[in-house]
Amino acid sequence: MTQKELKAAFEKFNDLNILIIGDVMVDAYLFGTVDRISPEAPVPVVAVTGRNSRMGGAANVALNVKALGANPILCSVVGKDVRGIEFVDLMKKEDMIIDGIQVSNHRPTTTKFRIVGNNVQMLRVDEENIYPISSYEERPLIKKIQKIIETTKIDVIILEDYDKGCITENIIEYVTDVSEKYNIPVTVDPKRRNFDYYKDLTLVKPNFKELIEGVGTHIENGDIQAIKFAMMDLMKRNNIKIGMVTLSEHGVLICERNTQMHIPAIVRNIADVSGAGDTVISTLSLAMAAGLSAQKSALLANLAGGLVCEEVGVVPVNKEHLLKEAFSVLKKA
Repeated sequence: MTQKELKAAFEKFNDLNILIIGDVMVDAYLFGTVDRISPEAPVPVVAVTGRNSRMGGAANVALNVKALGANPILCSVVGKDVRGIEFVDLMKKEDMIIDGIQVSNHRPTTTKFRIVGNNVQMLRVDEENIYPISSYEERPLIKKIQKIIETTKIDVIILEDYDKGCITENIIEYVTDVSEKYNIPVTVDPKRRNFDYYKDLTLVKPNFKELIEGVGTHIENGDIQAIKFAMMDLMKRNNIKIGMVTLSEHGVLICERNTQMHIPAIVRNIADVSGAGDTVISTLSLAMAAGLSAQKSALLANLAGGLVCEEVGVVPVNKEHLLKEAFSVLKKA
């Protein structure tokens, strides 16, 4: 991959419309300092110095897409509650289209409360309903997706499955059918519950744990050959064109039907791995939509995922930083 090719792809990001369907959430943070242990129990006391809320889950994919210069269109379900209102307000602040958000009377907005003391995450509290959305919520969500696809040129669809109930078998079936009709690539960040429903799609990107759970086998992380066989088996079984497995400190494995490549991780000062998978699927999908090959897209996504791990909290990738890092890697190659 040349610098010219890479720069052209980054410029093309600005022309792409990306439809993201999946589970959204509010990432709520309390930041503070710790200098004593509570007299009530052997736990640290966090003296709060700040707080904020960010969009998480599939919304973090949308933030990464936006940070890379493309236009994200987000479709999901939030609750008719304070956090749901907060989530929509956060979307408006980011100048994101809210037409794809379905408000439900029957479930809360998924919220992850994180307490960070001395720049270290100390506790997380989740408020959520992980049961699949009902038909009353599913039908209007599909109509929203249908309207967007019929009125906007969509360059790629990302299914971001956090196993919180937004992505159902019917949603997957509809997206599969409509993507074939309009010739739109579909990439998937899967979870175990829906693993067998992801068929006839462009790309699936599980992490190592999700892959072994999905195929029902035991493999040691780092056994690249065995992981390769497992991914190729999944691709053949579900008629998936491309498979990518993220392997933490072992990098990533990208598989196509006739070729596979293992990309080692770059040694970094890891601060927080939260949201790294969102960055990987965003960068991977955009790069492929911009015309880069699967292997070149995987190389770029591997770099992007590593960069966000150097930051505390869930943050999107910095486009200029990523381009600079990619240029640096090219020079060393």
